Amino acid sequence: MNSVVVLFSGGMDSTVLLYKALDKFDKVYALTFDYGQRHKIELDHAIKIIEKCNSKKISHKIIPAQFIRDIASTSSLTNDDIQTPDVRVIRGEAQPLSYVPNRNMMFLSIATAYAETVGASIVWYGAAQADSLAGYFDGDKTFIDAMNNVNILNREKRIIIEAPLITLSKAQIILQGIEHKVPFDLTYTCYTGSHVADVNSASSSLRLKGFIDAGYIDPIQYIQQQSLDAVYAKHNCKKLPY
Repeated sequence: MNSVVVLFSGGMDSTVLLYKALDKFDKVYALTFDYGQRHKIELDHAIKIIEKCNSKKISHKIIPAQFIRDIASTSSLTNDDIQTPDVRVIRGEAQPLSYVPNRNMMFLSIATAYAETVGASIVWYGAAQADSLAGYFDGDKTFIDAMNNVNILNREKRIIIEAPLITLSKAQIILQGIEHKVPFDLTYTCYTGSHVADVNSASSSLRLKGFIDAGYIDPIQYIQQQSLDAVYAKHNCKKLPY
């Protein structure tokens, strides 16, 4: 059976990846990690998206990994005493405060172990062009190549990590998502953990810019919604076509 393990957070990029996988593979094993993240609300969104898919192709697991919060106290995502970075003041930083030390290395190691167990030979990882540009070394092609060089050492099961979105801008990812009718209204991106997104959060800012660049209105609500509506009108942004 043609199968894949997909790292699936409930965010915009990983949801596009999930929908692409459903079109390409016979079986999709979606892995979501509960690592004590500030924005734990994304877990609820991940569940809603899986329910929306309503596909027998999907097997979804939420993996408890709260130990990451215990060992990675330097990140704003795993330490509530560290304020979520404001996009207006973090430009040019080599690595943002939202970086969780070796999180993606741990996630990918677990995903490859799971792939070996379920008989999948591919792991899909939602790293995108913006991740490397924002200072996340573990969202870079060099990092993925290095992880694959380790996986090659496996004497029986050769698991390959792929990042189908890694060369794409947020706007390009959104356009691909529209082709697959991704329910962007169910996705969660904001690192603040608030039910209503804040455009000043770096993750939300990148998402919003992607929608505007693609010419569409982001279907989720923001704290700054009134001023955003004026921006959408200025750029002639349209509602999603579904």
